[in-house]
Amino acid sequence: MTGTALLKRTLGVGIALVVVLLLVGQLLGQPILLGYVATGSMEPAMNAGDGFVAVPSLADSSVEQGDVVVFEARELHGGGLTTHRVVGETEEGYVTKGDANPFTDQDGGEPHVTDGQIVAKAWQVNGEVVTIPHLGTAIMGAQHVAESASGTVASVVGLTATDDSEGLGAVLVAVGVALLGFGTVFERLGPARRETRRSRSRENVIAFWTALGLVLLVFVTFATAAMVVPSGTAEYELVSTDSPTDDPQVIAPGETTELTRTVDNAGYLPIVAVHEAESNNVAIGPTTQTVGIRSSGETTVSLTAPDETGSYTRHVGEYRYLAVLPPAAIVWLHGLHPLAAIAAVNVVIVGLAVAIVLVVFGHDDLRLRSVGDHVPASTRLERKLREWLRE
Repeated sequence: MTGTALLKRTLGVGIALVVVLLLVGQLLGQPILLGYVATGSMEPAMNAGDGFVAVPSLADSSVEQGDVVVFEARELHGGGLTTHRVVGETEEGYVTKGDANPFTDQDGGEPHVTDGQIVAKAWQVNGEVVTIPHLGTAIMGAQHVAESASGTVASVVGLTATDDSEGLGAVLVAVGVALLGFGTVFERLGPARRETRRSRSRENVIAFWTALGLVLLVFVTFATAAMVVPSGTAEYELVSTDSPTDDPQVIAPGETTELTRTVDNAGYLPIVAVHEAESNNVAIGPTTQTVGIRSSGETTVSLTAPDETGSYTRHVGEYRYLAVLPPAAIVWLHGLHPLAAIAAVNVVIVGLAVAIVLVVFGHDDLRLRSVGDHVPASTRLERKLREWLRE
């Protein structure tokens, strides 16, 4: 393999990795690769229009004072993703502030930020945010052009803007990168081409490993979506008041209320659900449960009101995994890291998919027959059965 070919393949793998991260970011509904700030609230650390590397909370959930976090604001900018620095921590959650702002977000009416609201952290080296100058400016420029052409606005997924910005431009960039990545990867999946006058290609033939790769991509994408999309953080409002009502979420200071949370499984595989408290004064039982096919389960969420009166928000995280491994193994892997559990489930699914493909189709290249040579599926299966019996 020549140096140029190796460089092209390396580039293809790199672009494929970017595409995968963008797709996972879309499934998570949060920045997983890149983000940018649209305002100057974080100057001088991050200027308006600067991009940054966004580390999702799924990969790193630890938050310390001084971290720059991306969180789902409740009041700032009418709600939505905001990127500010953690400047303190209380029993109710984190205190956040834009570096350029004269007061904290909580002084401006934003409730304390809990772990359940934080979706990512900006990558920092020696306490300094690693920025990508003008990335957001380019994205917002593309967004402006797209808005002028279509008159529509879409929300950002894999490449995400924060503060009060919209993200159609980012979506277009993500789509462009995805198309470029898939084009490069699929071109590189096949054997290297020889520049000869005589064509050595075989018409209507798909390389076995290319076909297998496509099958695995579909299986892993759907399996990951089945686990990630239903997962997330549930938000509970709790009112601590001297005049409690019959509403179980309006209680006296210091008292505890219990709410029932239902876990629905509409799929055709059993799931393992793991619940975690992502706010203080929250208890859950049971924390793990296995829910059967097209069935449901229940867990109890206990919320304790603070001694001070007021309105508070509590968060409960829910993680779901396809039960293709023993539940105890999945829970153990989840304890290591949620990504470890997702990866283990996908490894099992990939192994099963490869086994099925090898048994049904063998490992020879696949030939696509023309319409005139069409052979019914029943006939092909009958031939394959005869081959198995002869073996």
